[in-house]
Amino acid sequence: MKILILHGPNLNLLGTREPEVYGAMTMDQINAKIIELGKELGAEVKCQQSNHEGALIDALHDARTWADGVVFNPGGYTHTSVALRDAISSIQIPVIEVHLSNVYAREEFRYQSMISAVCKGKIVGLGWRSYALALRALIEMIHEK
Repeated sequence: MKILILHGPNLNLLGTREPEVYGAMTMDQINAKIIELGKELGAEVKCQQSNHEGALIDALHDARTWADGVVFNPGGYTHTSVALRDAISSIQIPVIEVHLSNVYAREEFRYQSMISAVCKGKIVGLGWRSYALALRALIEMIHEK
């Protein structure tokens, strides 16, 4: 089983960017934990990050050729990108939306996700554990299929 962990804009700054909101772990530290968890669960995990909407779309399109599913943190594009929504709905593999922070305890504009409706689920507010829970759920969903 192969899973893509896809990080959106500004997540490359984790550990230094608003640690009171996003935590003190870096993206590399999160990736290492998720790759290790993937091994424990029998999945190969590949991690990617981009600050560019088109590159995220390309990664989603590419994933349909090799991945069984995607864990995706679209960052700020969550609230604005119809193009990412369309990419997710077109790839025909399961995607779980994740966020480190509890978007519902933040600014009101963060309450609306453009992609939630085309994702299999959404996990928010649990820091790096949002990724871990999403990975576990995605692997279970794929096994049940």
